[in-house]
Amino acid sequence: MKRDADTKEKIIKTDEVKPSEEKVKQEKKTYKVLGVIFEVTKKRYYFEVTDDTKYKKGDKVVVDTARGRELGVVYAEARELPERELVLPLKPVIKKASEEEVERYNNLREESEAAYMVCKVKILEHKLPMKIVASEFTFDKSKLIFYFTAEGRIDFRELVKDLATIFKLRIELRQIGVRDEARILGSIGICGKELCCRTFINKFDSVSIKMARDQGLVINPSKISGACGRLLCCIKYEHTQYAEALKNFPAVNQIVGTEDGDGRVVGVNPLNGYLYVDIPTKGMMRKDLVDIKFNKKEARKLQNKTSDEERKLKGLEKE
Repeated sequence: MKRDADTKEKIIKTDEVKPSEEKVKQEKKTYKVLGVIFEVTKKRYYFEVTDDTKYKKGDKVVVDTARGRELGVVYAEARELPERELVLPLKPVIKKASEEEVERYNNLREESEAAYMVCKVKILEHKLPMKIVASEFTFDKSKLIFYFTAEGRIDFRELVKDLATIFKLRIELRQIGVRDEARILGSIGICGKELCCRTFINKFDSVSIKMARDQGLVINPSKISGACGRLLCCIKYEHTQYAEALKNFPAVNQIVGTEDGDGRVVGVNPLNGYLYVDIPTKGMMRKDLVDIKFNKKEARKLQNKTSDEERKLKGLEKE
């Protein structure tokens, strides 16, 4: 019986050690990766470097992708990254693009621009409620892809037949969102810089009206929406700090107690620890958070309440 108990204890201890050992192994394992961007869609991916070739930013490289070999541009030089920061399995970098491959790629870009105009005309002929955004050939020229936006589902079967007859190869029409459209077309943001989605954002995060309200932004579409017509991506950047700070603050319009009497909160500055209170006998006064008494449960309820104005602007949250 004692031997059985000892064996059972050893099994339990072994099971307890294995997960931690595996975790350490994953943290230590690294891959040499190269950041590559595709010029039409502006999507960025990591590809594994399997040789000693030196790549620099701006180099055109041939990489293996889900749709075969493609040509991309290096945007981040090769570096070692831990396994936990990557999405596996990684596709490899095949080689630097030769002059002939770059020339072929440039010719395909020119042909795709001509195809774009043809598709635009055909959309008008078929009277389809869709907007063509971009087009591209796969590097082996086995497929022609058109990117478009539309409010809902589109029956484009007849359009595809026409395009297949004209170009005599496989046609793919891919519907994208307005945020992807902005990424592809590019523009300047209200900050005066090139759009974040065009320069470094790869995956779009969800942005809500509440995030804008928590940061004290004016809830006005022209002030909080970007070139795509959706909420500014940068609203997401600092929201975690504001959300954490607001846990200790009363809500706007909440009645709070001060040494000068009760008053209504008209504004808060959570990162600096003060707020403005409208006290009937004194007027509007600035108060430090430590000098305020309020019901925290009521504050959370009011902070999570959605106003009629915010409900009307819910469309700005769409992807």
